[in-house]
Amino acid sequence: MVPMTDVTDVTDDRRLEADAPTVIAPHGYGSALLALASGGFAIGTTEFVTMGVLPQVADGIDVSIPAAGHVISAYALGVVVGAPVLAFFGARWPRRGLLIALMAAYGAFNLLSAAATGYGLLFLARFLDGLPHGAYFGVASLVAASLAPPGRRGRAVASVMLGLSVANVAGVPAATWLGQHIGWRASYVAAALLAVLAAVLIAAFVPSCPGHDEATGGQELRLFFRNGQAWLVLLAGAIGFGGLFAVYSYIAPTVTGVGGLPESAVPLFVLAFGLGMVVGTWLAGELASWSVFGSLITSGIGSGLVLVVFWFVAPYGWALLPVVFTVTALGSVLVVNLQLRLMDVAGEAQTLGAAMNHASLNVANALGAWLGGLAIAWGYGYRSPALVGFALSVAGVAVLLLSWGLSRRAAAVTP
Repeated sequence: MVPMTDVTDVTDDRRLEADAPTVIAPHGYGSALLALASGGFAIGTTEFVTMGVLPQVADGIDVSIPAAGHVISAYALGVVVGAPVLAFFGARWPRRGLLIALMAAYGAFNLLSAAATGYGLLFLARFLDGLPHGAYFGVASLVAASLAPPGRRGRAVASVMLGLSVANVAGVPAATWLGQHIGWRASYVAAALLAVLAAVLIAAFVPSCPGHDEATGGQELRLFFRNGQAWLVLLAGAIGFGGLFAVYSYIAPTVTGVGGLPESAVPLFVLAFGLGMVVGTWLAGELASWSVFGSLITSGIGSGLVLVVFWFVAPYGWALLPVVFTVTALGSVLVVNLQLRLMDVAGEAQTLGAAMNHASLNVANALGAWLGGLAIAWGYGYRSPALVGFALSVAGVAVLLLSWGLSRRAAAVTP
């Protein structure tokens, strides 16, 4: 494992960790990170709350639950489209101003979702709400890294991601409760207010950070999409992270139909998912100080092994609970360190590189759910997505090892 910590084609993890912060936060480093994480909290609440109030949404716009579920896909599509488009136009923007604008957009599109009177308008609103997602996390990660003291770059980026993880434990359940007791529109209004609060906190505590003065959107696109290492990182995320969503997408019928537990047990498994995200995101920051690339390989292999355990344990009810927690924690380690790896290999296309991670992860979301659904439809049962997830994890690790091998070869021929 040691050689993986020493060789990349464009950067050395340890050298970057030792760099001094390039921006000073006048109100304190911790306050700035908290403000950035609040945006992640608003986004996490926005992304997942529809799943909690889907029956109410379906009744409210007079469509079936499966049809209403398409608005979840609309959000994911918005993330995939929005990451490169907004990075293209925002490469030279001052980063604090761009973050505030992205949060303002979140607030506006959540209010549009709350006001939607029909399926078409709600679908459009959710698509628009997904557009700022990748750009926000990408730019916020760059800002956090620029504020970080020596040796804390990975922890800083993990802190931004932690907002999304905590949202699954606190924000999503609270917004779901509002939607169930006051009406589904209240869930989106609450998410809009969280976005406005985040914009205020960013304006108050995040220092002014210049964009890339010499960058243009076209230049970033050319540099990024000609970068073989960047493509490999995106591919590793789109494939390797799909294993988590292969099992999570079908967790309710697995718990009840395979594990024999009552429906009342499902929220506890969803809570384990959220807690796993929180712990894994924190752990990712610690592991990044050891090695970004080593963390990716370790979490990828670990995810695959735990998904096999998932398949064996699923019929035993409550024994599956710690497995759900563990597979989510390992997946979250993968997310954070993929973000760091992509920032490292992006070169001069920093804004686009940082944003594209979330586009690839939303592809993983769709891919994992689709392949898991195929396995079920072909008659292999609700345990089968775990084996699909194992195969995806193995494929993701294979892509990462290819990236490492090409990095070593490039380093060997570089004077």
